[in-house]
Amino acid sequence: MTTRVLRGLSLLAVVACAAATPASAQTDPIKFGKPDPKDFEAKNFVADSAAEAVVLCDYGRSRFEYADGDFRVVFDRITRIKILKKSGYDWATVKVPLYHQAGREEKLLNLRGYTYNLVNGQIAKEKFDDATTFREEANSNVTMRKFTLPNVREGAVIEYAYTVQSDFTFNFQDWQFQESIPVRWSEYRASIPAYFDYKILMQGYVPLTVAEHSEGSMQATVRQEGGYVGGGFNTQRVAGSASSVVLPLKTHRWAAQNVPAFRNEPFMTSSRDYVSRLDFELAGVKWEGQPYRPVSDSWEKINDDLLADENFGAQLKRGGFLKEQLTPLLAKTTDPAARIAAVHDLVRKSVKYNGRDWYYSSTSLRKAYDQHRGNAADVNLLLIAALREAGFQANPVLLSTRDHGFVNTDFMPLLSRFNYVVAHVALPEGKEMLLDATEELVPCGMLPTRCLNITGRLIMPKPADSRWISLVPQQRLTEYQQIQLTLDDKGGYTGKIHSEHGGYAGLAQRDKLREKGEKKFVEEMLQGREGWNVSKYQFAQRDALDKPLAFDYEVNVAGSDAQAGMLYLRPLQHFGNSKNPFVHENRQFPVDFGCLVDETLVMTLTLPAGYEVEELPKPAAVMLPDNGGRFMYQVQPGANGTLQLVSRLSLSRPVYSAESYADLREFYRLVVAKQAEQIVLKKKS
Repeated sequence: MTTRVLRGLSLLAVVACAAATPASAQTDPIKFGKPDPKDFEAKNFVADSAAEAVVLCDYGRSRFEYADGDFRVVFDRITRIKILKKSGYDWATVKVPLYHQAGREEKLLNLRGYTYNLVNGQIAKEKFDDATTFREEANSNVTMRKFTLPNVREGAVIEYAYTVQSDFTFNFQDWQFQESIPVRWSEYRASIPAYFDYKILMQGYVPLTVAEHSEGSMQATVRQEGGYVGGGFNTQRVAGSASSVVLPLKTHRWAAQNVPAFRNEPFMTSSRDYVSRLDFELAGVKWEGQPYRPVSDSWEKINDDLLADENFGAQLKRGGFLKEQLTPLLAKTTDPAARIAAVHDLVRKSVKYNGRDWYYSSTSLRKAYDQHRGNAADVNLLLIAALREAGFQANPVLLSTRDHGFVNTDFMPLLSRFNYVVAHVALPEGKEMLLDATEELVPCGMLPTRCLNITGRLIMPKPADSRWISLVPQQRLTEYQQIQLTLDDKGGYTGKIHSEHGGYAGLAQRDKLREKGEKKFVEEMLQGREGWNVSKYQFAQRDALDKPLAFDYEVNVAGSDAQAGMLYLRPLQHFGNSKNPFVHENRQFPVDFGCLVDETLVMTLTLPAGYEVEELPKPAAVMLPDNGGRFMYQVQPGANGTLQLVSRLSLSRPVYSAESYADLREFYRLVVAKQAEQIVLKKKS
């Protein structure tokens, strides 16, 4: 017979911490309730004059305690902030996230705070009333405790402190050194028993002032519980026993000084992807004399758990109620692409997206369909179920939206890295398609802009078939303008413009057109174009979502008296790139367009009678390194007193590394400069 132990080791109690360690024995950088008088002197904030506020000190400490038969994590925080401008008042409102699961939740303890103001040369303080805190549900597992410090004004110093007590050892507190305002000092300390194996990920571009790591110990008492071994006639009871062990303790201390404010830049995902921060993920546990036990999920386990979940995989099997609606749609065509589009159209028009991003459904798919409203999972899981009902091999793809942050495929498998789900359809000849039905104006086979975030995880019925899948779209952002202008002898012109906005440009312009209406759309287009008068305009293919949005309009612009028979023209100043989107000299993180970009401009310029060309811009061809993009510009005389201008810009990558930023910035500088070059005409003698 097989011998097996029915019960094993269990931790009974932690007795005491046996040794102090250098990283944890340092003096605290801040004492609550004791502001520095220098913090009220304006001269100490000259360097921060552009900031709305300054974090004077942010200090956090995480440690382990043992209670009620298990470890728990205790996190203490003290934060002090100087308010410099009215726009900085929002820093006096604080949110503390608290995790909860299966009836248990993290506890917010010892919350306290003060607002300090300088009144008649004396520091006056006003105490925060913790009874004014309130709860705000962030998602199904996180509640925000929110509070606001009182009597905040320009020049005030605010200070708050609290403790979070957590039974969820996997939810170890992360730490952020960098904010959208300057940080004078940020420090985090952690004391972790060696029993817990946390993977620590440091990201960002701010060098640490302190990074200390040392080892100590803590004493723990464990009990070998009694149980039965063997089987049949050989079954024997084994008595329990207790023993004391010394548990190694790892201590850490990180600090950063004079951290610059994080600066948002054009074409970026969430700032969370790039600010300097520490993330902790529990990989496993190892008790004395026991084998290492991984606690982080594998992709196979995540796959199985999702497919078994009532609000995910179980819903995908419940699309049968759509059979009556699907049958007449599928009878119209046998073409797979047309059938997929018909199913997509049915779901897109039946359930309105409520703006909430999540991968679990909030209700049954039938209820979401009947109520015509739901979150992203309600809509897209319904789409997958409907596609399956229509006979297609459709499966979910987990992803993280751009404002939620990118997913590091090299890091531990974590479901929390995701916040969205879309549909994947396998097509003949190894082709595949990604679909999303949350947006009215997004055509079949195209993802909303918020979903363009590098990579997603395809969840297949067999875990071994699941894989990472690229979210880089086949659609581009395309702009095409065909311009015909006739000049007069004062430099004014009349003309017709035909523009086509395709792919993601079409989506953006259709969104704007729906929001603003045609009249407001045209009015906003004319802003900054002095002297323009649009006499006629017309939109075409507005509802043909798979085609470019076409916009035709007629324009006339008055000129001014020509001087000495000369005309100086900048014909592309209102049609090309008027400014470089990359203002700053350097950038420490990637430029993420989300998709490829194509811009084409073709202009025919009819010269006024009696004028000829004196000076034309030289042709140009600019290439980004490693075939990263190209710009071409050319002006040449045409027939019957005309000039032909052609400008083409293409970017062949959705994402450019920080190392490529200088080249990309220079590329756009040359584009803007070239499109701004003037044409000189002179009156014939």
